[in-house]
Amino acid sequence: MEHVYPLIQQLTLILVTAGAVTLLFKRLKQPIVLAYVVAGIILSFFITEDHPEYKNIETLAEIGIIFLLFGLGLEFSFKKLMKVGATAVIATSFIVICMIGVGYFLGLCFGWSHMASLFLGAMISISSTMIIIKVFEDLHYTKRNFAGIVLGVLIMEDLFAVLLMVLLSTIAVSNKFEGMEMLFSLFKLMTFLLFWFFLGMYLIPILLRKAKRFLDDETIMIVSLALCLGMVFLATQAGFSSALGAFIMGSILAETMESERIEKLVLPIKNLFGAIFFVSVGLMVRIGSLGELIVPILIITAVVVVGRMIISTGGVLLAGQNLKTSVSAGFSLAQIGEFSYIIAALGIGFGVIENSMYQIIVSVSVLTIFVTPYVVQLAGPANDFLEKRLPQKWQDFLNKNVSGAHPVNQNSLWKKFLTEVGTVILIYYFISIVLVNSSLAYAVPFVQEWLPGLKGNLLVAIVTLLIIAPFLRAVIIKKNRSVEYKTLWHENKSNRGPLISTIIFRVIICAGLVMYVLFKLFHASLIINCALAAIILLLITFSRHAKTRSRAMENRFKENYHAKEKYRESKAPLTKGFVNHVLERDLHLSEFAIEPYYSIVGKTLKELNFRQVFGVSIVTIARGQLKINIPNGNERIYPNDHLIVLGTDTQTELFQTRLEEKRKKYENREDNPAPEVKMQQFQISPESHLIGETIRTSGIHEIYGCLVIGIERDETSIQDPDLDLVLEEDDIVWVIGEYNNILKICEI
Repeated sequence: MEHVYPLIQQLTLILVTAGAVTLLFKRLKQPIVLAYVVAGIILSFFITEDHPEYKNIETLAEIGIIFLLFGLGLEFSFKKLMKVGATAVIATSFIVICMIGVGYFLGLCFGWSHMASLFLGAMISISSTMIIIKVFEDLHYTKRNFAGIVLGVLIMEDLFAVLLMVLLSTIAVSNKFEGMEMLFSLFKLMTFLLFWFFLGMYLIPILLRKAKRFLDDETIMIVSLALCLGMVFLATQAGFSSALGAFIMGSILAETMESERIEKLVLPIKNLFGAIFFVSVGLMVRIGSLGELIVPILIITAVVVVGRMIISTGGVLLAGQNLKTSVSAGFSLAQIGEFSYIIAALGIGFGVIENSMYQIIVSVSVLTIFVTPYVVQLAGPANDFLEKRLPQKWQDFLNKNVSGAHPVNQNSLWKKFLTEVGTVILIYYFISIVLVNSSLAYAVPFVQEWLPGLKGNLLVAIVTLLIIAPFLRAVIIKKNRSVEYKTLWHENKSNRGPLISTIIFRVIICAGLVMYVLFKLFHASLIINCALAAIILLLITFSRHAKTRSRAMENRFKENYHAKEKYRESKAPLTKGFVNHVLERDLHLSEFAIEPYYSIVGKTLKELNFRQVFGVSIVTIARGQLKINIPNGNERIYPNDHLIVLGTDTQTELFQTRLEEKRKKYENREDNPAPEVKMQQFQISPESHLIGETIRTSGIHEIYGCLVIGIERDETSIQDPDLDLVLEEDDIVWVIGEYNNILKICEI
């Protein structure tokens, strides 16, 4: 056990320091991530890289990255990615590409290598999700319209960060940039992501559903962590980072019915190891050497803040938002955070960036986090300045593409048809490719050990083709009888050629995959391969078994994928259709949970008069399973109600501030224990004012909050006395109440 004591000592030192600094930062209302980094900087004076147990901290920090990415995946989910819309996709792509370019150019100006400059660009291209959410909560911006756009951009940036980690790892290993190698790595990454996502969404919800009655909190936590670490192992075996595996499994579990439960159970583990990771970030900072690096630190900080403000604003404008929304969103994204540390640690691990650069990026992150609240609040004055100085023609041009406008017709039949066909090909063909390569890589050697030669290869070929048959059939057949296909076919004869071409293309790529299998296993000639592939595809296309399996798998996947969404919609206060009808530019819907201590509890909407006081309208009151749409003025507000409020940013912010006035009082109050209720007796003295009063008029209950449960008079005992009983001298009164109040009764 002696070898464990140094590790325990290290953990104790880390957690005590982190806890103390966290309490200080909480009091200063600073982000907790920043507290961990500062705690690490403090510890760097006592723990150095040559310290014997430093490696233990590095190992724990790597585990921290795994659980951080797992938690991020649980919050992320691919369904969220589908919902963020074109605004987030366009804006994020523009921001990330531009910031990578800015960082790369800046690194070259400092005389750094191409690789270090590329890593710098990646590190300053991703904003901090944790910091922005914390700032929005502190400033009460979470209900504002632009906050949704910012959160959508953050979701996309998280995905970009994961992709960057994989691509940078590939470049760092080869130490050079090759276009074909990068394309292959990107193809390999997308294949890995899609295959495991679809396989996981098909199998894991079924597993959790079948074992639901056995899944108490302890068991489901163990199962989810096992799935996380299992995917980490598979990712590392495939040549990817452990963080990618954790992120993928988190995003898969995020789509299951148990996601919120898993997230809640894993949160303490994520917080513990995440804290150790951020402390390890601070450990690598050497305060003594920062003086030499002050110039690049200040320059990069200025570039990050100013550059991200301008580029992020431009990205949101490019995505079709108006000037005011774009400025507010752009100014919110002017910092870097946790992913910068992870990418920097990746560069250190591969030896492509120096320790000094790591210290620079940590220092830049700390400075940008400190200024974030002030930069966010500058958005209003900046927008006012632009509206005064910009010519009206420019403003009209910038505001003409408001949210909801799309340069391409969304109702285009061709666009819808090609999108659906492309999605089918992307999903089913990628899965088929992974299954074929897995079979050739693992099944062939295994089968050849006990069935060598042609027979073994024939068995592998048959089994492989049977497995991929439903997927190939889906690629060829699906959407050929869709409404869009039939409409385009009958609408114009010129459409028939392109429609047939889409079918021919799908047949060719499926035939190519079948020929690839046959060539790898039998090395047959091209003509024989083509003939066999044509026969096999005909059999697959007209096979009822392949059709049944294809439909069964697709239906099961859709059921698993949409189960959580359908459940949430059934519980949601408003339907999607209702929300989509709120088309006014400046109005949006916000949800407020009513705490029991809010001052509006118990009052009617007529008494509260929200429309006159705040300018907002109550659209729906959600009370448990009950939904009261467009409530009348006589409807009362009860604790734990959820109010769906329609209003502008300013109106909803004022409404939220008023609601939370009492919350602040409750949060700042002393947590003193409530007085204990006791049963006590007292005797009515000759001087008491209670003589001649009834129990009802004595004020024992109304004024002092006590309950009379019995009276002893002469030799008799009166239990549960009538409220109109008159109290007399020398009565012994038994009461229940708080002890201090009972003493006050005795004094009267």
